[in-house]
Amino acid sequence: MVTARGRDVWFMPGGKIDPGEGEADAAAREAWEEVTVRLDPAELEPLFTVLIQAHGEPDGRLVRMSVFGAQTTDEPAASAEVSAVHWATSADHQRCPPAGVEVLRRLHAADLID
Repeated sequence: MVTARGRDVWFMPGGKIDPGEGEADAAAREAWEEVTVRLDPAELEPLFTVLIQAHGEPDGRLVRMSVFGAQTTDEPAASAEVSAVHWATSADHQRCPPAGVEVLRRLHAADLID
């Protein structure tokens, strides 16, 4: 997970899909832009999608987050877009906005973390 500049919560690396871009392409691009990890979109494994209240937004504004699994030998590092990278476990849920809490819950339930 990452801490964005000026924020006090941990987020999953990610962002919006650019025009003409697929979800896996966006995930690979965002991994590079935020944590300097190179991923092949064709090798990303869709895990699940979270649809939940967006952090810091008016009630009813939702965030939709597609979560992918991947393997890499790259070591994640903070880029200019984020201030820090954090290895998270399910115990870190209190540091996260609603989407991050749900992602950690589902990753733990699937035996992918902890």
